[in-house]
Amino acid sequence: MNAIAYAHDHRQEADDRLRDLLSIPSISTLPENRESVELAARWLVEELKGAGLENVTISPTKGHPVVYADWLHAEGAPTVLIYAHYDVQPVDPLDEWETSPFDPTLRHGNLYARGASDDKGQLMVHVRALDALLQSTGRLPVNVRVLFEGEEEIGSVHLDEWLEANRERLAADVALISDSHILSPDQPTIVYGLRGLAYIEVHVRSAKGDMHSGTYGGAIHNPIQALCELISQLHDEEGHITVPGFYDQVVPLSEAERREMARVPYGEAELLAETGALKAWGEPEYTVTERVSARPTLELNGIWGGFTGQGAKTVLPAKASAKISMRLVPDQDPWQMAERVRRYLRAIAPPTIEVDVVDLHHGYGALVPTDTPAMQAASDAYEEVFGNRPIFVRTGGSIPVVSSLQRLLGLDTVLMGFGLPDDNLHAPNEKFNLNLYHKGIETAIAFYEKYGRVS
Repeated sequence: MNAIAYAHDHRQEADDRLRDLLSIPSISTLPENRESVELAARWLVEELKGAGLENVTISPTKGHPVVYADWLHAEGAPTVLIYAHYDVQPVDPLDEWETSPFDPTLRHGNLYARGASDDKGQLMVHVRALDALLQSTGRLPVNVRVLFEGEEEIGSVHLDEWLEANRERLAADVALISDSHILSPDQPTIVYGLRGLAYIEVHVRSAKGDMHSGTYGGAIHNPIQALCELISQLHDEEGHITVPGFYDQVVPLSEAERREMARVPYGEAELLAETGALKAWGEPEYTVTERVSARPTLELNGIWGGFTGQGAKTVLPAKASAKISMRLVPDQDPWQMAERVRRYLRAIAPPTIEVDVVDLHHGYGALVPTDTPAMQAASDAYEEVFGNRPIFVRTGGSIPVVSSLQRLLGLDTVLMGFGLPDDNLHAPNEKFNLNLYHKGIETAIAFYEKYGRVS
């Protein structure tokens, strides 16, 4: 029996094992869930051992543990480092879930649970593919190293340190990650570009404490107004970012890239239908697809200050604050971009206020070549299972580990996702289509077999 036939005969087992993992509330950001995160790591250890992987260990970090395993007996074949994460986002708001987030429920072919698509379902694609290969043939067509982390949803804060400490243990030819989506159930995509991230908080202060607006209004620069005045100067009317030097490291899109992006069936109509927005907005010289994936952004994520409770309170606040995130394209350094925004805000601030900018998160973007043997094997595997050649795309989100693997281990990554755009990642009623789960297992098997034939 070959591996794909084995996987088909064991579909119910694959579904049951995924449900078991999804039932563990491994929310990495909540201290009260720490034991659950460790339980998920121990569960994966037993699952990998059962599949036939070797040297399966839980490796501690200063936070949540890393699960490692390998199988290194394919002499002369390349080595694949498989990365995924087993931690999940919080479930709030709980009252918007139709069913309990850690009681996996099947509806209309979709399995609903927190982490179903991000990333436990896609993690299990590879566990089940390796299981099918090892149980049906007794061997793998490639050498593999497995790295499952428990801190991706909190910024992989300890992963870089662990990667550097385990360089030799992680030696490979390519990394493989399934933590993204495809365009539709029959149109796969391969992500070759990811944006980086710089996240800051801006605090504006005008006095030592809140004041009576009748007594002091008109004589003190209201910090909410001052903050809004500063924010209004971060973009021009067409959406271009006005921070000096912000675009200096942005590499222009090539005509070939723009042609490939134009193949993506997504534009203003799809954007408006998806979001309910009134009209598209942004740099007019770029398409909607280019704006949301291949151009840097600077967005306000939150703003607060003064009295926001029910009723009236005539207060003139002493302080106002905002959260700002920047999605950055490759070659833009997140620390440098945060510093440029900091300098600009302080330069344009009037003498009536003090401005403090606090760094929260940073992550580098990444571009990976599309003409490598691993990318060819991935394209062929998708086409074999889905019947359509994948489209190469950039994505607007960030997967910081891709850059870490490039910078620290010298590895390019194949991003082979199986989720869908409407999987509700980080939101109530997250789901993963079970048919795509099984097609993902078959595609992963095909990838390992095709890449294993690379000399």
